[in-house]
Amino acid sequence: MVLPLVSAALGDGDPKRYEAVMCDLVAGIHPDLHWSIERGERAVYALVVSGQEDPRLRPYTDAWKAAAPPEDLMWEYHDAVPPVPDPTAVTVNLGERRVRLADVRVAAQVDESEGVVDVAVHHPELANLAGEQRTAMVFLALDATLGERLAGRRLRRVEPADREPENAVDLLQLRALVRGMGETEDTPEGAGG
Repeated sequence: MVLPLVSAALGDGDPKRYEAVMCDLVAGIHPDLHWSIERGERAVYALVVSGQEDPRLRPYTDAWKAAAPPEDLMWEYHDAVPPVPDPTAVTVNLGERRVRLADVRVAAQVDESEGVVDVAVHHPELANLAGEQRTAMVFLALDATLGERLAGRRLRRVEPADREPENAVDLLQLRALVRGMGETEDTPEGAGG
């Protein structure tokens, strides 16, 4: 089992000791899956293995989640990125840049007939980012706010905005808006976490 190695490395503040092993293990399930270790809600750590809402990867994340050990005080397991309690307290590293999610502003246009929201996401650093970094920053902010599943169900069109849009809201206001559309959880009714 790799979790004792990971726990020890995390305790020592040395993630390099487990990163290659975790990459190999997750790639062994499917090469397009992503993984991360987060702060847990019910345990100290959360191991997340995600297909980033790609439906063709869902059987792999379902199988991984079903085979995961039982949660304990140290570890919990997620097959999709869960929302963080307060996304405005998160800072992400994109290359050499540190991006505070507290500075993200979002213009949200609700399509009530379809039950979806179109969003334009702005951050002051966005104009300085290119390609994959721009996309990563936008989706990291949305996944941290809504969780991967709720974002996948409720967000239709997502685009970056180099200038702050009029009537933009912060991430906590976006969360309240989207959850107010009838869902308070990041998992569908009856699904496990």
